[in-house]
Amino acid sequence: MTVSPLPYPLRLTGTGVILREWRWEDLDDLVALLDEPGIARWTLMPSPFDVEAGLAYLRRAQQGRIGGSRIQLAITADGGPPLGEVLLFNVHSEGHEAELGYLVGLPFRRRGLATAALSLLTGYAFDALGLRRLLLRIDRGNTASTSVARRCGYRPAAEPPIQQDGPYGPATLDTWEYLENRSGPQDDRRKNVAARRYGRR
Repeated sequence: MTVSPLPYPLRLTGTGVILREWRWEDLDDLVALLDEPGIARWTLMPSPFDVEAGLAYLRRAQQGRIGGSRIQLAITADGGPPLGEVLLFNVHSEGHEAELGYLVGLPFRRRGLATAALSLLTGYAFDALGLRRLLLRIDRGNTASTSVARRCGYRPAAEPPIQQDGPYGPATLDTWEYLENRSGPQDDRRKNVAARRYGRR
């Protein structure tokens, strides 16, 4: 059971990042970001990721946003060229929960962009959408992604691993969670990492 349509359009501003809607003029940058072995290794993105794949990707993103089924935003430093992506999907109203995901292009890693973007969207999901549990599904071999999850206050959930076939063979996904009623350093981290200003444009 899903909640009412998610807000669209959306623009979120935090410390060092601006999250904005994808645009058709982002096509070349999108292809450059996603046509990279490191992305294919940990996701189900087609590889190679070409212009045709990019057009299909932007089309699905637009449909999902207009239809209100997901939040799918480009990570930028200043609202300009995309450096990565963060998304929220599979929203369930009964459990007040949703899944999130994130990626950053190879040239832009190790700048804290994934941490800032995930913290920003996590805060928005709790404060503006009223969600109470957020989930990440991370390949247990993806140590960079698990480090981001930990920095943002996510912790391993007591759920069995998920087995899936990826472009590099079988993969094992662990579930990480962020709970609304968990207090302590995690809550402080979410508030401090992204000094947030939410707005729709």
